[in-house]
Amino acid sequence: MTSPRVLMVRNSEGSGPGRLLPWLRDEGLTVVELAGSEASDRPAGYDAVVLLGGGLLPDDDAHAPWLPAQRALTRRAVAEGVPLLGICLGAQVLALAEGGAVEGSYGRPERGSCTVELCEEAAEDRLLAGVERRFRAIQNHRDQITRLPSGSAHLARSEACPVQAFRVGGCAWGVQFHPEAGADRLDGWDEAALAEKGLDLAALRAEARAAEPAATHTARRLAGNFAAVVRDRSAG
Repeated sequence: MTSPRVLMVRNSEGSGPGRLLPWLRDEGLTVVELAGSEASDRPAGYDAVVLLGGGLLPDDDAHAPWLPAQRALTRRAVAEGVPLLGICLGAQVLALAEGGAVEGSYGRPERGSCTVELCEEAAEDRLLAGVERRFRAIQNHRDQITRLPSGSAHLARSEACPVQAFRVGGCAWGVQFHPEAGADRLDGWDEAALAEKGLDLAALRAEARAAEPAATHTARRLAGNFAAVVRDRSAG
């Protein structure tokens, strides 16, 4: 029996799959990682799709001409019941493709390890099963989903960003936070650029390292939950 195939779409060299790649492989999935410009506009041949982050808006087609195809891929995955996980930009692509709205430079940016809180609708959600009601995760965004697609389930929020996780249909999820990123993601951040915004990179790194054990446990659980959905869909 062949293992389920996952298409993982990378939208930026600086926003790779991180620890999600080995975790999904440990769960028995075959992961095919492609750049956004290389990915098809349909999920044919794959049992699941993962859309990674990047410093773009989901309709920034002038700077990322592959985004229309990615939105089409997303719509087809939802329509065909192919499990999908969108992370940061990927979550925003899902929201926009399904009729929601995303605003650039909206609200208060989130940087470093931040607290996320589950909503009531998360209680029966497969992706977030077993996740603590309040948990910490790496964040790095200034854009926000400001309107969810009609009929979607609002699953998580934070103080600065009301939409942290949502589900469209039965098995398409978007998460604004970064389960694929550990505290070491902050090692490559620009200290001077953050200082200009009034942020102390050393303090952000210390906070992320302190939260790392619990945050890793939560992220690993999320990855395992998604893999279980993929396996069930493939077997079915």
